[in-house]
Amino acid sequence: MPDTDVLVVGGGPVGLAAAVEARRRGLDVVVLEPRTGTVDKACGEGLMPGALRLLQGWDLDPPGHPLAGISYRSPAGHVDHRFRGPAGRGVRRTALHDALRARAADLGAVTVPRRAVDVRVTGDGVVVDGLSARYLLACDGLHSGVRRRLGLEPPARARPDGTDRRRYGLRRHYRVAPWTDLVEVHWSPVAEAYVTPVGPDLVGVAVLGPRGADLGTTLAALPELAAHLRGADPAGPVRGAGPLRQRSTRRAVGPVRLVGDASGYVDALTGEGLRVGFAQARAAVATLDDPAAYERAWRAATRDYRLLTSALVAWATSPLRPALLPVARRSPALFGSVVERLAR
Repeated sequence: MPDTDVLVVGGGPVGLAAAVEARRRGLDVVVLEPRTGTVDKACGEGLMPGALRLLQGWDLDPPGHPLAGISYRSPAGHVDHRFRGPAGRGVRRTALHDALRARAADLGAVTVPRRAVDVRVTGDGVVVDGLSARYLLACDGLHSGVRRRLGLEPPARARPDGTDRRRYGLRRHYRVAPWTDLVEVHWSPVAEAYVTPVGPDLVGVAVLGPRGADLGTTLAALPELAAHLRGADPAGPVRGAGPLRQRSTRRAVGPVRLVGDASGYVDALTGEGLRVGFAQARAAVATLDDPAAYERAWRAATRDYRLLTSALVAWATSPLRPALLPVARRSPALFGSVVERLAR
C-alpha cells in the first residue's frame, strides 16, 4: 500500500491549492516543502478576479486591497480598463500563503519539511525519497527539480543572433497609502514596473525586465511613479526571481503531473500566473487517472495566457516596444478585451 494517495512537491500557493482540492475530494495528501513558516516570493501580488473566485470556491478570502482594473502608463500618457465584473484583490504573498497553509491543514493535509531529491516512477505510483504515493503533483516552481529529474525539461535554446532576451523580476514594498484601486503598469524604455496596492498603507512595486534591470534605474525613468514613492519608506528587502521563461516537454507522465510554474511559464507581464496555476491545480486533481485528459485541460486553462502573453512579451522585447502603449491608447476597446480575457 502507498503511504499516501497524493504527494504534492512544493508548498507554495499552487501546491497548497492542489492539496486543498485533493482533500476536498477525499484523497489523503502529503505536501513536501523544505521551507518552514511563511514563505515570501518576488511576485506582483495582484489576484485577478478569476484567481479570487477560485480561492473563494475553496472557502478562502485572504485580506488585501480591492483591484478594480489595469492601467498602462508611461511619461507620454496612459490607458485604463476597469473590470466589467467583480474586482480582483491585491494580497501580500505572505498573507496568501498563510491562508492556504491554514486551509490545507484544517482539511487534513500533512506537510513534511523535506526537499524532493530522489524521484522515481514505479509500477503502481511514485516513490520520493522513500515516501510512496499513487500520484505526484509537482508544484515546485520555475526551477522545478521534479521536471528536471524526470527528463521533462527541454534543452536550452540559444537565439540565432546570440542575444539574451530572458526576463527577470524584482519586488519591493513601500509604506505609502495607495493612490489608486488599479494595478498600474508603468512602461520604461526597457522594463515595466507593476504597482499593486496590497493594504491601506502598503504598495508593492515589481520590476520586470532584462538581466541587470534594477529598481532604482527603472524608477528614475518613470517620473510619475517616482513622485508617488518620494519619501516612502521601503518595507522589506528587494526580492528577485527568474529567468521567467520556462518550458516543459510534457505536463503529465504516468502518475506525475506538472502544475503551476513547474509546468512551464511565459512571463509575469499580464499578472495572471496564480489564476492559471490555481486552474491547473483543479484540473490536475480532476484528471489523476488520465494523463491525456490533464494535457488537454492544461492547454485549455493556459491557452489565453500563453498566446496573449507570448505576443505581448515578443512586442515588449522588440524594437517596436515604444509603440505598444500608443497602440493601446488608440485602441482602448482592444486593450479592454485583452484585460478581460486574462482576468476572468
